[in-house]
Amino acid sequence: MAEKLNLPIIDLSSSDQASTAQTIREACVHYGFFYLVNHGVEDELINKVFDESKKFFSLPMHEKMKLTRKENRGYSPLFAEKLDTSAKFMGDLKETFNIGPIKDLPHSVLNQWPSEEFLPSWRPTMTSYYDKVISAGKKLLTLIALALNLDETFFEKIGASHNPHAFLRLLHYPGEPASLHEETYGASAHSDYGMITLLATDGVRGLQISREKDTKPPVWEDVYHVNGAFIVNIGDLMERWTNCLFRSTLHRVMSTEQERYSVAFFFEPNEDCIVKCLDSCCSEISPPRFPPVRSGDYLEERFRVTFLKA
Repeated sequence: MAEKLNLPIIDLSSSDQASTAQTIREACVHYGFFYLVNHGVEDELINKVFDESKKFFSLPMHEKMKLTRKENRGYSPLFAEKLDTSAKFMGDLKETFNIGPIKDLPHSVLNQWPSEEFLPSWRPTMTSYYDKVISAGKKLLTLIALALNLDETFFEKIGASHNPHAFLRLLHYPGEPASLHEETYGASAHSDYGMITLLATDGVRGLQISREKDTKPPVWEDVYHVNGAFIVNIGDLMERWTNCLFRSTLHRVMSTEQERYSVAFFFEPNEDCIVKCLDSCCSEISPPRFPPVRSGDYLEERFRVTFLKA
């Protein structure tokens, strides 16, 4: 039985940047997760995204498979992905739809879109949401920079948040009978790959985190839904930047008998951005733990080993 976790709540509209940045620092050091409120994405738009997501996932399978994942865009059916690559089960019990950069050529033309005949409001809804969360993510990154004792424009100056390689992912967990194998997960244990993730949830339980990656067995804690809040977590690239000061926390989604939807927004750096340890996060007694890496190369390799099917 997992314990309930009381995560810090970050108000993106606060005028006290110094205090907010300090709270973000504490959250990222101790949890790697926090709630984000007053982020500028209206409840009405979030609800519409969930409605359109449900409409897509309720389409007949042959219609969904017309948009099968290519170049990390499009539809992936149940068990197509296994986030815990060391596990022996067949894959994660979820279906997904990925949307990549929507305005940045040549990346935008790689996106796949459902037929307007079936879902006339789908593309404009997702495009509007993508734009709104990009704005929230850029504002959050200025605070994360301050939390690292950097200039607030740091991530923009190094090219991380200029034309970010961000992905919107719709997720549907269909639920399962209680009699199914207990090692079936909606999303098996993993840490996210990139910079930051902003997650909207529908209130159905299932998300858990384990703050200590090396603890055996892991100690899992439940992350609860908070109305109007994004659940934000740090990814592996941010952990590399900070020399593990900010933690990319292990998390999973447990399968339950109840159907569950969520919407993840992976705010990834520009693919040409070089991720290397920040000077403020290393020293003679704490040298860089990771070599510099090009963001696009790192993420491409992580995706390659995660997906089990095209």
